[in-house]
Amino acid sequence: MTKKRLPVGIDSFEKIRSLDFYYVDKTRMIRDLLFKWGEVNLFTRPRRFGKTLNMSMLKAFFEVDCDRSLFDGLEITKETELCNNYMGQFPVISVSLKSVDGMSYQSARAALSRVIGNEARRFSCLSDSERLDSGDQKMYRALTDIKDGMFTMSDEMLCDSLRTLSQLLAKHYGKNVILLIDEYDVPLDKAFHGGYYTEMVSLIRNVFGNALKTNPDLYFAVLTGCLRVAKESIFTGLNNLKVFSGTSARFDEYFGFTDREVRDMLEYYGLEDRYEAVKNWYDGYRFGNTDVYCPWDVISYCDELTDAEKTEPKNYWVNTSGNDAVRYLIGRAGNEVLKSEIETLVAGETVEKEIHEELTYNEIYSSVDNVWSLLYMTGYLTQHESSAGSRLRLCIPNMEIRSIFTGQILSMFKETAAADGERLGAFCSALESGDAAEVERIFTSYLEKTISIRDTFARKPTKENFYHGILLGILGYKDGWTVKSNKESGNGYSDILVRIEDEDTGIIIEVKYAEKGSLETVCRDALAQIDRNGYVDELRQEGCHVILKYGIACSRKVCRVVVDKEHCPSVYLANVDLGEIDLERKVDGRTI
Repeated sequence: MTKKRLPVGIDSFEKIRSLDFYYVDKTRMIRDLLFKWGEVNLFTRPRRFGKTLNMSMLKAFFEVDCDRSLFDGLEITKETELCNNYMGQFPVISVSLKSVDGMSYQSARAALSRVIGNEARRFSCLSDSERLDSGDQKMYRALTDIKDGMFTMSDEMLCDSLRTLSQLLAKHYGKNVILLIDEYDVPLDKAFHGGYYTEMVSLIRNVFGNALKTNPDLYFAVLTGCLRVAKESIFTGLNNLKVFSGTSARFDEYFGFTDREVRDMLEYYGLEDRYEAVKNWYDGYRFGNTDVYCPWDVISYCDELTDAEKTEPKNYWVNTSGNDAVRYLIGRAGNEVLKSEIETLVAGETVEKEIHEELTYNEIYSSVDNVWSLLYMTGYLTQHESSAGSRLRLCIPNMEIRSIFTGQILSMFKETAAADGERLGAFCSALESGDAAEVERIFTSYLEKTISIRDTFARKPTKENFYHGILLGILGYKDGWTVKSNKESGNGYSDILVRIEDEDTGIIIEVKYAEKGSLETVCRDALAQIDRNGYVDELRQEGCHVILKYGIACSRKVCRVVVDKEHCPSVYLANVDLGEIDLERKVDGRTI
C-alpha cells in the first residue's frame, strides 16, 4: 500500500488534507477553544511547533462556506452538535505577520499594508455588496487600492484596517468576525534588530488596539507568537486577553507531538526501530503537564528515513531560527557562576531561574536574567517539570538542542583560540616536536578556560566529538598545516590527521573520553587503535617520513597525552642508465 506523503514545510491545513498528506489530528483544539475561549486568546510557543498549521485549521473550520470534507474522519466530527452550530458559520480574517520585515520602518510598514491589504482583497464580495452603503464601499477601496504595485492606505486607515475590515464583513454577512493573527510578534523582533522598534511598537499597538479592544464586530480572536510581549508595549488597555503560554495546562497537547502520536507515525511508516533515536533527539519539551516532541524535526527525520533507513538524526530546527540568545549567554560565560550553569545544562542537569514571560524586545538583552527567559520561551530550554510559579527548573530538552549549545561553545572557542596566537604557536610547536608533556599542559589550559562537558548526559561518542572539535579549533588556525578530520559523520569525527607542509612530517591524533582514573589506559588504547586500523597509511602514501601518533584522553577539564614516533623508510631513484629507470627501495640497509 502506498504511504501518505509527509508534509515537510507545509503548514496549510487545506493542502495537507486535500492532497492526502499525513496529518496528526489536532482538531480537538477547536472544541476546547469553543468551551474555554476568551475574547482575545494568545498562544505562545517556540517556532516550528505547529502554530501556523493550527491557525490554518481554525480558519478552515470556522470560515463561511468552508469545505466540510477536509474534516472527514477527524476527531472534531465526533462533536456533531458543535459542528452543526459552528462549522462554516463565521467570516474569518486570517493574517500572518511573519513577512512583516524591512531594513527601515517605511519598508516594514509597506509589508504590513501588503499583508492586510491582500487579506482584504480576498473578500471581493465586499466590492459590490448590497449590504454596504457608499461610505462602506469607500472604506473598502481605501483598504484595497493599489498604485505602482503598492497599497495606498494612509496611516490612519492602516491603524484602523483590521477593525474596518471586521466591520464591513460583519455588515455583509450579518455575523461577527473571527480574527486570526499568526506570528504577531515577528514585526517587533525585526524592528528591534532593524533599529525602528519605537515606531513599529506604536503602529502595532494602534492596529491591535483598534481591532481587539471594544470591537463590537469581533466574535473572538486568536493570536500566536513566540514571546508574550508586555501589555505596556502593544496590549495597552487590552483587558480581554487570555494567555496560554508554555506553562499553561490548557491546550498543552495541541502544539507539538505527543509520544503516542510519534509512535503512531513511526509505526505507520515501518520505522518503529528508530523510536529511541527520535526520542533522544527531538523529545523533551514540556508544555503545561504534557511532554512533547518538536513536530518539524520528527516529520523531517521520518521523511529522510523513508528514503534511507540508515539516516542518523541531525539538527533540523537550527536552520529555522537564529542562535543569538545562546551565543549571547555563552559569550558572558567569563563569570564562573554562569559558566558552571551552562556546564550544568550541557550535562543534562537543571538550573533554577526566574522566568519573566512579559518582556519587551528592547529589554531582552539588557541583562542575562532576561536572556534565560528568552531561551525558555524560544525553545532552547524547557521546564523540567510543571510549576505553578514563575521560578522554573530549566533544562536542555534533547540532543538536538544540546548540539546547538556545544556548536556555539566550539565556535566561540575557535574565535578565542585564534586571538591567542602565542599559546596556539606553543601548542603546535610542542605537537610537532613530540613533546607530549607540553602538549598535555597547554591543552589542559585550553580546557580550563572553556566550558566543559560533564559526565551525566552525553553519550561517550558525543563527548569525544566535543574534544575533537576543540582540537580542530586550535589546529585550524596554524599556517602551513593541512588538517583533515577522517571518517566524518553526522555526530562528529573519529580521528585527526595533520600534514605539515615542506617538512615531510605527519601527525595523527586519536581522542578518547575517559572515566576518572583511566586516562593512561585510554591513551594506550587510542594508540593501539591507530595501529590496528591503519590510520597512518594515508600519511605514508603522501610521503611523510616522520609520523607522530598521539593518544589523547580527556575527562572534563583534565587530559593525558601519549605519543609514539614512527620513522618511515625512505624511497629514492637510482641507477639511471640508457633511459631506463631502476627503482631501488632501501629498507634497513638492504636493497629490495
